[in-house]
Amino acid sequence: MPQTILYVDDDLALARLAERHFGRAGYQVVPAADGQSAMEACERGGIDLVVLDHYLKAETGLDILKRMKERGWDIPVIYVTGSSDATIAIDALKSGASDYVIKTVGDEFWPLMESAIAQGLANAELRRAKEKAEQEIRLGKERAEVLLAEVNHRVANSLALVAALIRLQVSSSKNDAVKEALAETQARITAIAGMHRSLYTSDDVRHVEMDKYLSTLVREVQGTVKDEQGPSIKLEAEPVSLSSDRAVSVGMIVTELLTNALKYAYPAGSEGEVRVVLKRLGEGSALLAVEDDGIGWREGEAPKGTGLGSRIVKSMAATLGSTINYVPSITGTRAELTVVLH
Repeated sequence: MPQTILYVDDDLALARLAERHFGRAGYQVVPAADGQSAMEACERGGIDLVVLDHYLKAETGLDILKRMKERGWDIPVIYVTGSSDATIAIDALKSGASDYVIKTVGDEFWPLMESAIAQGLANAELRRAKEKAEQEIRLGKERAEVLLAEVNHRVANSLALVAALIRLQVSSSKNDAVKEALAETQARITAIAGMHRSLYTSDDVRHVEMDKYLSTLVREVQGTVKDEQGPSIKLEAEPVSLSSDRAVSVGMIVTELLTNALKYAYPAGSEGEVRVVLKRLGEGSALLAVEDDGIGWREGEAPKGTGLGSRIVKSMAATLGSTINYVPSITGTRAELTVVLH
């Protein structure tokens, strides 16, 4: 199917010549002598390119070009002027014309016009192909994000179900050691589930807002403390965003350190405070710390319990490219590490 050119010129003889020349080149030409007929032709549709003369009887081509752009028509325009005044061509290009040709009486005019038309049509096709590809990329990204959010939703629900089953097992067990081990396992699963929950409730399914995630995590860990007179947890977290894999490592570290502090930092039945701190150090890193004012523990001392929590903390810190440091203090224990954000 031939491409259609709207040729806007009030010189009827020149319009007939255009129809003859462009017809031989394989184009279909629709003539228009003024702005109104030009706009009506564009309204009907099917116009692939407009050749627009500058000097018309009642207006200039710039007036028509302005109205075309106001309508939002994305049709390539070749602007034609018989004036050697360069400002006319510049104004046309600024107004949205894709190219311009100086009208002459010589034989070179029509080849120049055909070249400009071919180039204008080719550029328009490339632009449409680019826009289509960008739209497909956007749609593909949106579909992927929706799918990823659904996956995180399902994973979070599945992990919550596993945690609930473990909680039932804890309540039915008569062995205190088994109960303690299962409760710790439940807390670890809950930490991972919380990360997935943060992802599917966020606009960004690739990153976790750590202040919100840690706030939920702290409440869940605090809920595992059965003794109402036991230690309380205080969170001081600045807005920091981490990728999902790094977020789950931080969540596991905080869960283990908190659980350990709640169990061992203070004598049974006594009150106290355990603080979780996440503070940005700069654009590229943040400080994570868990501290208490309890009986204290020094690095190198034999771990209380099985030592599994300490091994998990070291392993998770290694995945972050960092190490856990225990800061010397007269009272209590402070464990901290630097988290690279990127």
